[in-house]
Amino acid sequence: MFMIENQNRADSSLYNEDLAPIPQSKRTWGTWNYAALWISMSLCIPTYMLASSLIEGGMNWWQSILTIFIGNTVVLIPMILNGHAGAKYGIPFPVFARASFGTKGANIPAILRAIVACGWFGIQTWIGGFSIYQMMKLWIPSLATLPQIFPDSFGLETGPAICFFIFWLLNMWVVYMGVESIKKLLVFKAFFLPFAALALLFWAINAGNGLGPILSQPAKLEGPAFWAFFFPALTGMVGFWATLSLNIPDFTRYAKSQKAQVNGQIIGLPPFMTLFAFIGVVVTSATFIIYGETIWDPVVLAGKFENKLLVSAAMIAVAISTLATNIAANIVSPANDFSNISPKKINFRTGGYITGVIGILIFPWKLIADPNGYIFTWLIAYSSLLGPVGGIMIADYYFVRKQILCVDDLYQHKGQYGFSNGFNSAAIIALLVGIIPNIPGFLLQIKLISSTAFPAWISELYHYAWFVGFFVSGIVYILMMRNYKAGIVNLDKQK
Repeated sequence: MFMIENQNRADSSLYNEDLAPIPQSKRTWGTWNYAALWISMSLCIPTYMLASSLIEGGMNWWQSILTIFIGNTVVLIPMILNGHAGAKYGIPFPVFARASFGTKGANIPAILRAIVACGWFGIQTWIGGFSIYQMMKLWIPSLATLPQIFPDSFGLETGPAICFFIFWLLNMWVVYMGVESIKKLLVFKAFFLPFAALALLFWAINAGNGLGPILSQPAKLEGPAFWAFFFPALTGMVGFWATLSLNIPDFTRYAKSQKAQVNGQIIGLPPFMTLFAFIGVVVTSATFIIYGETIWDPVVLAGKFENKLLVSAAMIAVAISTLATNIAANIVSPANDFSNISPKKINFRTGGYITGVIGILIFPWKLIADPNGYIFTWLIAYSSLLGPVGGIMIADYYFVRKQILCVDDLYQHKGQYGFSNGFNSAAIIALLVGIIPNIPGFLLQIKLISSTAFPAWISELYHYAWFVGFFVSGIVYILMMRNYKAGIVNLDKQK
């Protein structure tokens, strides 16, 4: 019987080997595999920049650390809730999304998530390319004075652009070679980044005359001004992992048990994000004492060191580590998401190339040009898209379906998840209702409308974008699906 069901799946346009359920015999990840995964993913330059952007924004060291810890504890909840389905049924995120959005409608959340991952791919590629530029200009000073070839509106200098493109090509070559080719790079990263982070920490403490002066830096924000920055910052912290909170089934499908994925994530995510962020906070605070200005980008900071060999070694290591992070975190998932659009036509490699092209078109150097753009334009904007998706998926799995799915039907257009021509209208309406309240604030943020176009309280909703979207969409979805007899259909299927 199982063989026949598998054959039916294999003939479906919804099935390929990458999207197939993982059999129980191949689910080998334990608690420490998940803890190691999160430690590895937390140790990246955007995490450092996350903390340092809060210092630059006016918080002191403990306010920054507390904001990051709260944000990561909040996002851990949907992470564990969505991870349950992956561990129970062995299915990846795009397949899990079919239960709530429909067999065709699942492409909507998959594409939203994939575009965000493309943005992260572009940002990481820019960081890697810029680290190469910082090294090259030490040895070839003329690289910094090349004539301008891009329009002013691009905000892109020629030297960094050349290094960015070289690093982008390196990423595409790894996609061509396959993910297996970066296993050794991930091992290198696991050793190098903790070492580099600690080296920066000791340098900051030494150059900043001890931890005392560094940690005594006062907050620049007080009273209403602090809260006006805190809540958007908290939303940005949640938004940082909002992508992973959706596609965590891509990883938990390999779990030995629910306990393994739950405990592994609790151990690996909030503590290590907070620890690495603390290093970013200390070093950024120290830069103000040492250089008289707050330098929030560690690549720019390392470029200020005077020893050419030290800077070169650091920049090469940053580039290698960034390459490893980029492929593991920002290529694998969107490649699966694009594959879900047309499993028979788009394989992993093609999906990876699509990710690479979109990553350039998103203009990543503009997104991280300053902390304001990083938090308010990038992190909060995409959290306003992904929060509603998370709310709908969790509402469907826990309140509508009571954690019971029919796996075969997830791979059949004519099964119970086919809804109306493959789309669940309730999910699409709930998604739109969850996104709409955040649109005025986003338009105000990117300066497309004046501050008086909408009442202030409507524009302010954007600062809580993930939370607004998550709860509004989740509640609307539950109300619209209240007459849906999922439990009866599912139990009949299971029998």
